Amino acid sequence: MDKRWEKLGEILVNYSTRVAAGERVMIAMIEPETYPLARGVYLAAVKAGALPQVQFLSEALRRCVLKHGNREQVEWVPELEMWGIEWADVYIGLRGAHNLFELQDIPGDKLAANQAAMGVVSTARWEKTRWCLVRVPNSAFAQQAQTDEETITDMFFDSCFLDWEQEGKKWQTWCERLNTGRQVRITGENTDLSFSVKGRKWISFDGSLNMPDGEIATAPVTETVNGTITFERPGVLGGRLIRDIRLTWKNGELKEAASSTEEDFFQSIVRQDKGSSLPGEFAFGTNFMLDRFCNDILIDEKIGGTIHIALGRAYPECGGINQSPIHWDIVKDIRRVGCVYLDGEPILRRGKILL
Repeated sequence: MDKRWEKLGEILVNYSTRVAAGERVMIAMIEPETYPLARGVYLAAVKAGALPQVQFLSEALRRCVLKHGNREQVEWVPELEMWGIEWADVYIGLRGAHNLFELQDIPGDKLAANQAAMGVVSTARWEKTRWCLVRVPNSAFAQQAQTDEETITDMFFDSCFLDWEQEGKKWQTWCERLNTGRQVRITGENTDLSFSVKGRKWISFDGSLNMPDGEIATAPVTETVNGTITFERPGVLGGRLIRDIRLTWKNGELKEAASSTEEDFFQSIVRQDKGSSLPGEFAFGTNFMLDRFCNDILIDEKIGGTIHIALGRAYPECGGINQSPIHWDIVKDIRRVGCVYLDGEPILRRGKILL
């Protein structure tokens, strides 16, 4: 077995979640291919004196419910998962890549209802545990990224094995600069969007919540959001690729939400509740070891020089107050065309961070 899995397991246990002796650790093994990392995390947790347990999940099993279940089953919030979160001090989710089109034939409204139910689980994880999520590469993931498995696996490990403490210090200095600003403006292809960040806090993600990690985020003051943003890359949610997304707000009210594909599903998400129609997060990607889009949000949102907006739930650590079971990150690639301004001064231009 590749020893890099054990090394990554040690990082997740000893750095990302800082597991202590006697703590209860839930390891969510999502898809069989994540077993090598599940073993690495389990081994590191045992060495730390913790009490690890492994839970198995799969999109193929989720498809069974969505394809053959009734409405009650589709909207069901799984008690065992909720109990596991109540039990755990630490949650480490190992998300294996699956067939991206596994749920392609599921009606959009049905998928959106199940997505909201799963959002209840993820909200509980946010609120009740120290957690970290990992996107584990495999052959299906390589196909999504349109490359070979060796290339994508090497990129994955390179982006995970940064000097996280050193990077965190650098990113924190960027946050301190950002915290002095009040107004953000994003320009780019068919894009001119602005909002206030007055009273909000910028925070860096340096390997504690995701692996690989690398982003700096805040929460827009929702009632100040004005303008339009379009996305060159597809939004990815629930195994769907939603292309050519265009969003327009006026004084924090969603005026236009359009896409060229998966329109019914897209509308079901953005109209799920008031919170899902508003941006709960704005962030920069800061991991420059990631340079290839993979149609997977946990990877793509970290690509250095990109930006992303999340519809729905805001990070309370940023001072955000937007609430929703949905938290959906959509990445905009402005490495070729585009600029982000803070109080009129450029801070990100064509993929280069100017802080």
